[in-house]
Amino acid sequence: MTESTDLLRAGWRRALAGIAWPLAVLLLSACVSGPRVVDVQVRTHSAQPPGDGVLNGARYRFEPGQAVVGQPAPTQLEGLAQTALARVGVLRDEQNPSVSVQVSGGVSAYWVDPWGPPYGVWGPRGGWGVGVGYGGRYGGVGWGMGDPDIPRYVSEVGLVMRDLRTGQIVYDSRARNDSAGYDNLSMLAGLFAATLQGYPRPPQGSYGVQVTLWPPGSMPAPPEGVPAAPGAPAAALPVAPAAPAATPPAR
Repeated sequence: MTESTDLLRAGWRRALAGIAWPLAVLLLSACVSGPRVVDVQVRTHSAQPPGDGVLNGARYRFEPGQAVVGQPAPTQLEGLAQTALARVGVLRDEQNPSVSVQVSGGVSAYWVDPWGPPYGVWGPRGGWGVGVGYGGRYGGVGWGMGDPDIPRYVSEVGLVMRDLRTGQIVYDSRARNDSAGYDNLSMLAGLFAATLQGYPRPPQGSYGVQVTLWPPGSMPAPPEGVPAAPGAPAAALPVAPAAPAATPPAR
């Protein structure tokens, strides 16, 4: 009896080792940070020729933003936008600006059933799990009641440029991403880059782009003469058109 028990325990040890190594590799792989591509929905309206002349090589100052509780500070948003603007040749010049820039941005969350669309508090809940018992002879697979809801995050930014000579809006662009990932400022930085897709003559109306998000410290260096905003995370540049992202159903 003792010998058979020892053999059984040895078999369980081998089985657990076979499971543990793949899980460890998977977890370690998930911890490695690298660039990732996300889909972004953009809506842009800009001045058309000849009224768009002010956009070429524009110099700007920021319009003061309003702080929102629980969202990035206006100065953080300005830093992200400043980097994106510099990459398309638009530089900050508080002494002699030709346009003003007003930025906004934030992140909100909603909960979704992984098996279907978002639902209210009366929706079904459940969870499943696999268990392995080391000290005894038995393992098991079971179904239990729980709360498997997962959060999704909607990140949005806006960038508006106004001709200081005429007071007219010459560039108005909004970008939005809806995904399960939460990159906070890095995502917002990528969205600001998306708002400037095609600047100074971007596509008009709504369209989709893909943006590459880079982890801090790994983004390629900006072109010579393009300053990086202090404290701005490494972020993104649009890389290719993409299909429009779906809007989350109303709750």
